[in-house]
This record gives sequence, structure tokens and C-alpha cells, in this order.
Amino acid sequence: MNRDPKTMFTETPLVRSKFRQEAAAKWIFAGMAAAMIVPLLLILGYLVERAWPSLSLGFILDVPIRGMKEGGIWPAFVGTIYLVFISLAVSAPIGILAAVYLNEYAKDNWLNRIINLAVINLAGVPSIVHALFGLGAFVYAAKFGYSIISASLTLAIMTLPVIVASTREALASVPRSFREACWNVGATRWQTIQAIVLPNSISGILTGVILQVSRAAGETAPIMFTGAVFFKAVQKGDLFPYQLHEQCMALSMHLYTISTQVPGVKESIPFATAVVLLGLVLVVNAAAITLRVWLRNRKKW
Repeated sequence: MNRDPKTMFTETPLVRSKFRQEAAAKWIFAGMAAAMIVPLLLILGYLVERAWPSLSLGFILDVPIRGMKEGGIWPAFVGTIYLVFISLAVSAPIGILAAVYLNEYAKDNWLNRIINLAVINLAGVPSIVHALFGLGAFVYAAKFGYSIISASLTLAIMTLPVIVASTREALASVPRSFREACWNVGATRWQTIQAIVLPNSISGILTGVILQVSRAAGETAPIMFTGAVFFKAVQKGDLFPYQLHEQCMALSMHLYTISTQVPGVKESIPFATAVVLLGLVLVVNAAAITLRVWLRNRKKW
């Protein structure tokens, strides 16, 4: 029986219906993405427009004057960098090593199930509760006082569950066959983790670190209770103005202060402070994402 080639591959009503459903799903998902991106761009545009009269390099490098009604944000900018990177230096090694133990060494028993549940619950604790914990544990019990080290340790405890959870997911994504191949040639468990598992999961681990940086930079309550100060005199351009046992200014605390506690502040200054805080987070995140993409491209699988 001969068939006409023109009609042999004609779309059936069922195929056309599936194509229409696929096109509709594509536009629905595109609309969902736009619903997230467009408001973000509008907010950023509004902030930059309101902040533009004060935005400049001099605004970042200058110090507050006239009771913080004018001037720049250098003490708060440097203080935020101190808090973020000290907390990262504490939480990242602990979180990664804890995740390695839970994923590679721990057995499935009641104790480890409780630990997993504690990590999940800790990620959902409000920041004000972490602030009270930091106040009691580090300021009073450990006798660190109101200081950068107390605030940084509080931020580290607050962001630790995110790093643990994301690192576990990254470690679990490495195929088990990689581990078995190493074991079969005589490598120990730690040698396998060090040479195979961690290098192939580093891009996923950086995801948790990125989230940690963003959250630590924007939190106010934990540092307000443990180490942030209303105002601290700092020399313009001083890269190391604080000691670990001292209190410091921070961008999130400074933004709250000049927006609610200081009358007569120039209208554009709070918006400029917010834009600098967002810019700092975006720069750090962009650097981490670039590193993550580079490491991901080096994967052989």
C-alpha cells in the first residue's frame, strides 16, 4: 500500500494538543520568572534613583559628620566586611566538616537523625532568637563582651545550618561509583573525600557560602544585641580601624539608625546606604558565582 509522503508525517490532533500545552507551560513559567525579576529591578531602580544625589566613591570613603546627618559610611562599610568575613571564617570550615561527617561517616541511627533534625530546625529559628543566644553565650557566658568577635560568632551560628545543608546536598550529588573506584585501588575513606568528593562538590558548597554572605551582611538583630554600635569614630581611609574586642558600626545597623533615630538626615543618604549594602552583597556573590562556574566547568562528568 502506497502512502503519500506529504501526509505520512502530518501532525495529529493529539500531537498539536501536546504542542499547545508545551507552549502554554513555557509562557506560564516565563511569567513566573518575570514576576520575580521585574519587581526586583523596579525596587533597585527606585533605590538608585533616590540615592543618586549622594552616591559616589567619596560617600563610601568618607566618615559621618554632624551627628551622622551628612558625610559617608566608611566606618559602617568596614565594620560590615569585618563581620561578614570573620563569621565566614568560622562557619564555613565547621559547616563543611560537619556535613562531611554526616554524609560520609555517620551511620543511620537515632543520634544522627536527631542531629539532622536539629540542623533543619536551626535553619528556621528567627534571627532575634539567635541574637539572644549570642548575647547569653558569647557576651556573658564566654565573657567576650559586646565586640566584633561576639557579633561574628552569633552570625556564624545563625548561618551554619545553611552551609551544612547545602554542603550535604553537594556531597550527595557525587556518584557513589567515584568513591567505590577509589576504595578498590586501596584509598582510605579520607583520601577519597579529599581527592575526589570535595573537589567534585566544591561548586555546590559555594552555594551555601553565597547564601551565608548575603544573610550575614543584611542581618541587624544579631549584631545589635552583641557587637554593633550606634556610632564609632574612625579615621577616613583606615582599613583596619577595629580590634576584635571592640564594637563596630555596620551598614544594616547604620541604615536602621539614620532612618529611624537621626532627625534631619539628607533624604538621599539612607537610600545610598541601602544601595551600597546591596552592591557589597552583589559583588561578593558575583565573585563567588564566577568561581563556582569556573570550578563547575572543570568537572569531568
